[in-house]
Amino acid sequence: MKTSEFREAIDYKRIKADYDKGLSSSQVKQRMEEGLDNKPVESPSKTVKEIIADNVFTYFNLIFVIISVLLIVVGSYRDLTFMPVIIANALIGIIQELRSKSVLDKISVLNAPVTSVVRDGVVITVPSKDLVLDDIVIFKAGNQICADAIVVDGNVSVNESLLTGESDEITKKPGDTLMSGSYIVSGTCRARLEKVGRHSYISKLTLQAKKTRKGEQSEMIRSLNRIVKFAGVAIIPIGFILFYQAFYINHYTIKESVQSMVAAVIGMIPEGLFLLASVSLVISAMKLAINKVLVHDMKCIETLARVDVLCVDKTGTITENEMTVSDVIRASEEYSEDTVLGLLSDFAAAQDADNQTMNALKKHFHRPAGRIAISTTGFSSEFKYSSVTFDREAFVIGAPEFVLKERLSEYKERIDEFSRKGYRVLAFGKYSGIPDGKELLSAVDPVCFVILSNPIRENAPETFRYFAEQGVEIKVISGDNPVTVSEVAKQAGIKNAGVYRRYYT
Repeated sequence: MKTSEFREAIDYKRIKADYDKGLSSSQVKQRMEEGLDNKPVESPSKTVKEIIADNVFTYFNLIFVIISVLLIVVGSYRDLTFMPVIIANALIGIIQELRSKSVLDKISVLNAPVTSVVRDGVVITVPSKDLVLDDIVIFKAGNQICADAIVVDGNVSVNESLLTGESDEITKKPGDTLMSGSYIVSGTCRARLEKVGRHSYISKLTLQAKKTRKGEQSEMIRSLNRIVKFAGVAIIPIGFILFYQAFYINHYTIKESVQSMVAAVIGMIPEGLFLLASVSLVISAMKLAINKVLVHDMKCIETLARVDVLCVDKTGTITENEMTVSDVIRASEEYSEDTVLGLLSDFAAAQDADNQTMNALKKHFHRPAGRIAISTTGFSSEFKYSSVTFDREAFVIGAPEFVLKERLSEYKERIDEFSRKGYRVLAFGKYSGIPDGKELLSAVDPVCFVILSNPIRENAPETFRYFAEQGVEIKVISGDNPVTVSEVAKQAGIKNAGVYRRYYT
């Protein structure tokens, strides 16, 4: 699902309450009456009745019910030995779907039962489900954000790994958006709730995780159903013909005629094949569950078997989740080697080790020259840089294409030389403006390039070789330099690793 879908506008009259006073009791009551509270969304999964009905009232079972009724009417109870197979088949489907429903219904990314909120000028603690649109809430370190909000006062560092998969901490200032489901790592802020309940990002994400497609998804079961439907139609005239032959031509009794007809038509329906397929799928689903795989449907193993494209990230998937500084290349002779190392050490000392890149920089550059930082901005995943402002100058470090911009062409050959070897290259430079975490609008004078290495996981080549043997094509999606990603993919043994495309958002 696209992120834009979660950010749809909600057309309600907004209340811009002062962050020291918050909403009044009457405004909260009005919001509650309008249904603009933060109650969790109901699970879209099937009810128990629907699960039972879907597995019992099938065309396959209908055929055997009719046959059973005929046998019971004529008193031929011994010929009902096929019923345990039919009952077992239905029970397997019901039990597996009920287990899946139980797991899916327990999915909840949110785990914030209570929240501090400002109402009538007083800070109180209320259940998170009783929050309403435009409430002023207070978030502190360790709190989970329970609804989409905008910071109105204070600064916090946020971990959005539950939403994005990236463990980098992101600094949020007044005007920045806090996405529900993320955690406050440090700091305190007051924020105005922008989207609550079913409209929040995390609610829609949870619904997507719990959503199941309607209709039969298994090609194998669909094929068996087609056979049963064809046989089910064909056995009607065949059954009448066989009964007519036995009763009117061969002069059997009604009981004998029904028994001979059932014996003939029962062999036309592959009930044993259905049971065998169900048992195989259940065993496969159990193996997946043992390996911590969330199973929506017992037929998902067949879906996995039909996968022909697998998308993976680079850092932490192909490579180890740790970076090291391999080298520092000065951009010019203007800065001496000692000066460059001092600047990088002061820069790293001013930053928090809130991501793998900065952690590598702090470990390598640990001899600060004593410059005092006035302000800092953490790494921006949107603008690909972090910054430190000292007394008289400001420095930034980040992706060369975002930091150097128009001057990138001057150093592109040097950068690509390292990128082609699988290294990650960061540009460190002096910024002529005052960095604020947004797009860099002023010029950056490059000081040096920091070369980072990210070793390939030991089992990565073997894993990708297995996928290649199974006919699964690997696609690597990464925010790093595509040349670097391409080289890393080659080292990991990924087929067609040299073919890549650049996309910017």
